[in-house]
Amino acid sequence: MGGVRKALLELAGEPALLHALRPFLAERRVTSVAVALPPDDASAPPPWLTRLDRRVRVVAGGATRTESVRAAIAALPAEVDVIAVHDAARPLVTMAVVSRCLDLALRGFGAVAGCPAVDTLKRVGPDQEVVDTPDRATLWHAQTPQVFPARVLRAAYADPAADGTDDATLVERAVTDIVVRMVDAGAANLKVTHPLDVLVAEAILRSRASPGDA
Repeated sequence: MGGVRKALLELAGEPALLHALRPFLAERRVTSVAVALPPDDASAPPPWLTRLDRRVRVVAGGATRTESVRAAIAALPAEVDVIAVHDAARPLVTMAVVSRCLDLALRGFGAVAGCPAVDTLKRVGPDQEVVDTPDRATLWHAQTPQVFPARVLRAAYADPAADGTDDATLVERAVTDIVVRMVDAGAANLKVTHPLDVLVAEAILRSRASPGDA
């Protein structure tokens, strides 16, 4: 994105982070939200964020996603039952998806939002040589939110050497007594990564705001 901080990138006139937070704040079971920002932004967060909701607190993130998630987990109350991790770069998540993930986690499962793979995928080696073609019927794209019983996610992030870009992967490495299920969030729960994604995200936001749309 040319160095732009995606969390504060404006989509349809509002920051991506605001779009990403709304579905969680609309869920009555969400009691606390920790937003990890780069240290400079965390020391002087945007006024709209500090005024948004009493449940929201801002923490300084780290140099990696894992460090930022670890800092946010540490800022949450010890008594929370489940913890959801969500990327601010996914501004199109819906409250329905958030709720379904929470339902699973409250029953003791891990829940990962995602969608089934629709393209044929190739596993490649050096020089982009095709090694094999996995059966896409068994493959899903992993998105966020990723939601787990609090004890499970805290255990996964307890190892200071743990690192990765996917929370479920850390859970799989650290915790053996949990079943993780996928929750179909659809392809619209996209991650804003490239300039084209901004155009797509804004088009989806406009369609949701149109009269008669659910």
